[in-house]
Amino acid sequence: MKYTKYGRTDKNVSVVGFGGLRFDLSKGNEENAELVKYAYSKGINYFDTAPGYCDGRSEDILGIAFRQMIKEGKTDFYVSTKGRPTVFDTAEKAIDGVKKSLERLGVPKIHFYHIWCIRKMEHYELAMRPGGQYEGLLKCKEAGLIDHIVFSSHQPGDQVTEILNENKFDGVTMGINILNFSYRWNGVMHANKNGYGVVAMNPLSGGSIPSHEKELSFLTSEGETATELALRFNITSPQITISLIGFGNKHDIDEACRIADEGKPFTEEDISILKSKLGKNMNEICTGCGYCKICPMEINIPGYMLFYNEKQMFKKSDEEMIKSVYGLEYWNYTMNGKKFAADCIKCGKCEGECTQHLQIIKRLEEIASWEEKGTNDITV
Repeated sequence: MKYTKYGRTDKNVSVVGFGGLRFDLSKGNEENAELVKYAYSKGINYFDTAPGYCDGRSEDILGIAFRQMIKEGKTDFYVSTKGRPTVFDTAEKAIDGVKKSLERLGVPKIHFYHIWCIRKMEHYELAMRPGGQYEGLLKCKEAGLIDHIVFSSHQPGDQVTEILNENKFDGVTMGINILNFSYRWNGVMHANKNGYGVVAMNPLSGGSIPSHEKELSFLTSEGETATELALRFNITSPQITISLIGFGNKHDIDEACRIADEGKPFTEEDISILKSKLGKNMNEICTGCGYCKICPMEINIPGYMLFYNEKQMFKKSDEEMIKSVYGLEYWNYTMNGKKFAADCIKCGKCEGECTQHLQIIKRLEEIASWEEKGTNDITV
């Protein structure tokens, strides 16, 4: 495993980080904790989570692993968790949130605490107001409960730059991958140039890249899959400090560690070639984060948006999408839903949570028309 300094801090972190959003929820917490310990044994020392990840189980899973690791004298790892400014909207709530995470994680301090999920400048301003979240985090830092205050962003690169220029944080976590990197790359470059830690999440675009190996083969060279290319892009980029990967098994950990050890970094020429091959629509794909999973009608919105990626990523026609309805890809994405796209009541809650700022309601309307026509075609 390779290691690097996290920005201007004194912490040497692994270039591969463990993302706590993708645990296999069909398994128990103890079994998932074994995967965390395996990652540590492979040299991964940065573990990222949040209170709501994996139906609220992620911090507990990591806590099981951390307690066992600490008991064995293994304390050379770094913990990252988060709190939303819309939830922890006062200093007191922020302090309580930090203490609750510490209790669940079973650690004496949180090394990197994120102001979580800033999607627009209003979220940042809410966190920074007097008596707000940032003030509470400063008090936690003074008390030794956290080491570094950082933030996670789902904004364009220029807004990330604007926040960093306020000089309130030690680093930033952003969604960066080979499909959308141009949307945020100026923010990455600015952060790296000015000594901030840069953590990249969603390197595989929420599973969209492994699911479309064949379609994305135009990006690859001989002997490398699209998934390997995507991991290599993030893991070996000198501008990126840590690449967070959501692991579901030991094989995926081994593959990421191999790429960290053996992968060839992209040159500026390589990046220019990538940009020329990718369409502008790639910054408008669903990453599968699941934050929109709050539909009062119980529509499986994350599944539907991943299904819509078929059109967004590969410019499929409406006719092709209609034919896809009730096909394998459609059911793989939407089978857990209790309602159809046409049941949307346009309340807008999903769009308010979307980290990619997608027009979910409009997309559901399109999908509803595909479903209707697809059903009619089948019943004729």
